Order: sequence, then C-alpha cells, then structure tokens
Amino acid sequence: MKLKKGLVEIYTGNGKGKTTAAIGLAVRAAGYGLKVYIIHFMKSKKYGESRSLKKIEGIKEIYIGKPYFITKDPSIKDKFKDVVVFEPGHPPEDYKELIRKGLEKVKNILKSGKYDIIILDEIITANYFELVSTDEIKSIIDEKPKNVEIILTGRYASEDLISIADLVTEMKEVKHPYQKGIIARKGIEY
Repeated sequence: MKLKKGLVEIYTGNGKGKTTAAIGLAVRAAGYGLKVYIIHFMKSKKYGESRSLKKIEGIKEIYIGKPYFITKDPSIKDKFKDVVVFEPGHPPEDYKELIRKGLEKVKNILKSGKYDIIILDEIITANYFELVSTDEIKSIIDEKPKNVEIILTGRYASEDLISIADLVTEMKEVKHPYQKGIIARKGIEY
C-alpha cells in the first residue's frame, strides 16, 4: 500500500499525548504495510515505546538529542544528574549543530523514497527553543514528496507552522499528576 496524498499533521499543546498519538499513527500505518521513520529530536534516551516499536516491521526510529535541559530555573540541575542546563534563547552551538545534522538526515530519508510517513517528534519544541528555525522546518515540508505524510510534534507550535499544516490537534492539560508531585512513571510517561 502507498499513500496517494501525504498531508502535514501537527500534534501540539501543553497536554500529555503528542508523541503517543504520533506513535499510535505509526503502529496503525505499519499494520497496513506503510513504512514509517520516526526521528525523536531533543530526546537522548530511549523511552518504553522503543522496546515495542523495534519489534514492529516497517517502523524505524532514531534519537537525536543530548542530556540537555532548557529552563529558566537553574535549580533544575539539582533534580537531574548529568544534564546541561541552558536558558531559552541561548542554546549551545553543538546542540544546534546536532539538530541541523538531524534535519539533513530527514532530507535524505525523504529523498530515499523508502518511507510513507515521517514523524519529527519534538521538532516543534526544538523550534520554540531556537534549535531549529521555522524556515528550516518549512524547507523539509516543501521537499516532501506528495505521497509522504509528515507529522510534527511538540509544544508551542507557531502560527506559521499551524497555517501550513493540514491537520492540527492541540492536547490541552486539564489536570496532571505532576501537580501533586507525582514524578514520571516508567511505562506510563516514559
């Protein structure tokens, strides 16, 4: 099976479930024989879903990130060991370069013609924190073959990106266990 027309989808918002929705789409697509490539930006460790996805034929994934944490609160470093903390708007050049290399990989994947769906997980968050420009993301979308679907995930989608997408879903946080001090749980949040 091949897609006749590939669209651009965005999963954004401050609620939980953006990556989960994209991975759900990947699993559904693989069930129909579509080939999916997932590129996780701004993530340096593998999450629980990677254990399952590697068992599914037709899905490939890679992680492009570093143990960096972007925040205005420098005390976050006390909560996480071995992370580099930087303020929004001041990303380290080596991290920007890593993201640029990731985008070049995306362009090569698009040109290969091997994949029907490309998921750029957290690329919108990378855009918000100035690791990648809106123009760089638009150039990926412009180079997309007509029969390839692109899914962009991450908080803080700009109006520019929203305007060029065919589908935009906003996950809205109404209530979250973090508010009660419950930290991320293995198998549920990661």
